[in-house]
Amino acid sequence: MTNIAVVTGGSAGIGAEVSKSLLTEGYKVISLARRAPDFEHENLIYFELDLSDPSKTKSVSKEIARKYDVTTIINNAGVIRPDLIEDVQTEDVNYLTNLHINAMIILTQAFLPAMKKLKFGRILNMSSRAVVGLPSRTSYAGTKAAIISITRTWAMELGKHGITVNAVAPGPIVTDMFTEVIPEDSDQAEALAQTIPVKRLGQSDDVARAALFLVDPENSFITGQTLFVCGGTSLGSISFN
Repeated sequence: MTNIAVVTGGSAGIGAEVSKSLLTEGYKVISLARRAPDFEHENLIYFELDLSDPSKTKSVSKEIARKYDVTTIINNAGVIRPDLIEDVQTEDVNYLTNLHINAMIILTQAFLPAMKKLKFGRILNMSSRAVVGLPSRTSYAGTKAAIISITRTWAMELGKHGITVNAVAPGPIVTDMFTEVIPEDSDQAEALAQTIPVKRLGQSDDVARAALFLVDPENSFITGQTLFVCGGTSLGSISFN
């Protein structure tokens, strides 16, 4: 059986690294993102999609489900939209709810029939170290925390079908999303690195290795868990200020 993986936000950052790693392992990868990937592979398929749009997400997911028996879903797409509580906009909360939560529900609903038929599936949801607290992350941390609860719920519901559901919670990872807030080679980035127990910022491949471990077909006894890939930052407080 050829494993077919859907990766949201698979064109850049962590999603791109996860996609490349899956391709190396022999997966067929379907990337859903707003922009095309800057890499090619004979087993890479790309759908242009704004996952914050529920109706378009439903349409594309149904199209994929008609064509492919998806066995692995990696719900990775996300953005931050930081604001202190005085400035939080409910529009941002709604946007991140659609992107972080509703999109993964829609995709999972579309691909579950194939997983149940095959009695095998792997679902990985991308949360964040921010769930344990970080200033200016009301909208982001709130939706990312919900992902952990959903992961535990789905694990309880789907285990009997041979489907595992886990989450990864990355800490400070150097991606385009990170460098929009903190330039990679800045004094601020170096100061942040020194607050991390391992004394460095994370890289996308740090997260990709964890993702591949959790979706490995041989890992059928790990489900409902959240793995922090954060250099130890979930053990105490950090600040991006």
